[in-house]
Formats: sequence, structure tokens, C-alpha cells
Amino acid sequence: MTFEKLGLNAELLRAIESEGYTSPTPIQRQAIGHVLEGRDLLGVAQTGTGKTAAFALPILQRLGSGGTPRGRKARVLVLSPTRELATQITESFATYGRHTRLRQAVVYGGVSQHPQAKAIRDGVDILVATPGRLLDLMEQRLVTLGGIEVFVVDEADRMLDMGFIRDIRKIVARLSLERQTLMFSATMPADIRQLADSILSSPVRVHVAATRAAADNVEQSVYFVEKRNKPALLTHLIQNTAMTRTLVFTRTKHGADRVARHLSRRGIRAEAIHGNKTQGARQRALVKFKSAKPPVLVATDVAARGLDIDLVSHVINYDLPNVPETYVHRIGRTGRAGASGIAVSFCAADEREHLHEIEKLLRQKTPVSNDHPPYQAAERPVVGTPTTGKRPQDNRARTRKPHAAGPSDGRQRSRRRKFGGAKVNGSKINGSQVAGSTVGRAKVTAPGYTTMW
Repeated sequence: MTFEKLGLNAELLRAIESEGYTSPTPIQRQAIGHVLEGRDLLGVAQTGTGKTAAFALPILQRLGSGGTPRGRKARVLVLSPTRELATQITESFATYGRHTRLRQAVVYGGVSQHPQAKAIRDGVDILVATPGRLLDLMEQRLVTLGGIEVFVVDEADRMLDMGFIRDIRKIVARLSLERQTLMFSATMPADIRQLADSILSSPVRVHVAATRAAADNVEQSVYFVEKRNKPALLTHLIQNTAMTRTLVFTRTKHGADRVARHLSRRGIRAEAIHGNKTQGARQRALVKFKSAKPPVLVATDVAARGLDIDLVSHVINYDLPNVPETYVHRIGRTGRAGASGIAVSFCAADEREHLHEIEKLLRQKTPVSNDHPPYQAAERPVVGTPTTGKRPQDNRARTRKPHAAGPSDGRQRSRRRKFGGAKVNGSKINGSQVAGSTVGRAKVTAPGYTTMW
């Protein structure tokens, strides 16, 4: 099937052709016709299957190509869970609608609202928003939703994960009942089904087998590796594998920063992106990554969905996710639009159960790779390092002097001055690391550290 047979107009077909797309994806083939007819739709498909075009193209056609008078209220509202996805949806509307005079704007938190409010005052046809910032603007009466004709909820299950369902219901309460509603989700838990039942009217249901769509295009493998050897393995793979752009996923924000620093120290250009980064820093990192400068982006799952980045050759799961669907979303960053990709996972001993759950979801075993580099004997962790939070075992014989009732008040004050803060035998000290000393059998607790000796 071709895009022409889906009933799209000449303006949209020109834009599609200029993007190099020749045939619609399954979700586009199944959804576009129903959206053009004005039907409500519930689409179940994973990220990377072309969902954005599946709703953007028919919406643009339904709006027509007329200009936007100054001050005109938005006719389309698209809700997105993250800033990055909201930005990319807006860019997609601009790309597909380049031969129309339709205008779009995006609003999200973490940046000044003034340029966003001005764009809305100037008049928009399509408004893409994250729920929190949209509600803020609504409460300030800077946005009204009385003119919304088409309402889209994208990545609904991600909305659920991020706690946005109540916000969505507040927004829906401000919309006209005479609207078309489209909802897309990669999975369909009970809460999402309930939301769909409450906001959709006699919807068409479109389902694309999400799991196999990613697995068929992506060559997967797993390395069984000790946690302490993961940095060396990652460096080895990046330096000895033909990679264009590589996404490395970690479980935590601090882990992402730590991996990016490790790679940078070894001459590999890498940046981290996660929720603690400012919006400006995240956008700069994405722009650099799209230009392959740096060629490695280390990310938490904030980047696991919705990021539309071409030519990602490799996805590396530095830490396996504890939710198997998240694995599918991660590896969906490669092998997009029919291209092939490679996904490599590192599995430590305490991640074996996560791998088992992923394999159950995919209904297949992950091939094991054994081409490990030679690992050097890892240095013992420093006492209280954030890596383990534990004091390493010391094989040297140690003798402890018996203690009576504990130090005098004067000695205790001296010890507080020496360590500066957290707690020693209940007295406050500051978060300095304490190494090589024996303070009775005291428990030293500082932010991020817990050591018994």
C-alpha cells in the first residue's frame, strides 16, 4: 500500500516524499483512514512504529491548509508525557505541514512560560503540551480549550507511570463533548483501559504486535558480566565495534553521569541525559547526539520512549530494566523505520531475574556473547563509596581494643570536630568518608553511606 491510497492530499504527499517515506507502517495503514473519517481511535503500538505520523497526517488534512488568524484558539490538543517527545511531535507537525499555513506551538515545564504564552496569544492551530505546564497556563487563563476539535493522548501508559492520569482527567473536563479523541499506548494496563473507556466514544481499536515489531529488526545479545567489569566491557565494545550513534541506558541518573564520565576519561565523546539535567542541557545533548557529536548518549529511561533519532546503530543496556516492557522500548531506539539495529545487554548476577522476565515477554532466549576483553583485577572500593555503600572486607587480622562506657564528653566533642558532621554513636558528624579508623563498633552514617565496623 502507498500513502496515496490512504486518501492523503497533495500537500501532505509532497511533504512525505521529501522525507523519503515510500510506504506507510502498519499503524499508519490501519489508523489514518479512521482518523480522516473523524472516528475516535485507540491505538496500541510501541514507540518507533510511526504513531506520530498516524495521527499527525490525517489531523493536518482535516484542519485544511488555511492560515491562522492572530489570537485564534487551538483546534487540536496533543498531550505528551515528556518535554522531548512533545518537542518532537511539534517538529513532526511542522515537517508534514510544511506546505500548509497551519501553525503549531509546544508548551512544557522547566523553562520560562513567556515565549510559550506569546505563541499561544499569536494564534495556533495545533497545541502540543505536557500536562503540568498546560494546567498551569489554564489556571492563569492563558490557555482556553473551548475550540479543541481533536484531542490526542500519546504514550498513555507512560502518562500513567509518571502520575499524569489525574491531570489528564482535569484537562478532559474542560474539553467539548463534540470532539474527536485519539489515544495511543504501547501497553494496555487496567488503568489505561478505564481511561480509554471514559474519554473515547465508540472507538476503533487498532493493535500492532509491538513486541515482535522491535525484535524482528534488532539483533539482540547479552553479556554475563560482573558489575565491576561493566565499565571495561562498555569501553571495549565502543572502541572495537563499528558504531554510528550509540544509546547507553542506565537505571539511575547518577549511574548515567558516572558512565559518561568514565567514557570521557577514555577519550570517548559521551554525554548524559536524565531528569536532573536542565531542559537546556538536555536539548543541547540531543542536538549534539543527532549530529554524532558526541556519538554516545548515556540515558535513563526518560529517553527510552518517543525520541525520534535516526541512525542509532546500537543500544546498550548497561543496566537491565526491571520492567520487561521498558526493555522493548529501549531497544526500539534502534532498528527504526525498517532499518536493522543491534541491542546489547549487560547482565550481572543480580539482574538474571530481569533477563528471565524479558525473555518471557519476547518468547525467545537472548543469544549470549562471550567475546569479553581481558579484565584487570578491580580495585577494592573505597570505604563508603557510592558504588557499593559498603566497607570492603579486609583479610588482615584486626584487633579491637575493648571499650568501657565509651569516650568522655571531651573526646566525643573532639571526634565531632574531627569528622565534622553525620553520626558516630548517635552524635552528629558531616558526610566525610571515614577510612582506616576504628571507632569502637560505631555506626557511621552519612548521606549515601552506611558502614559498620
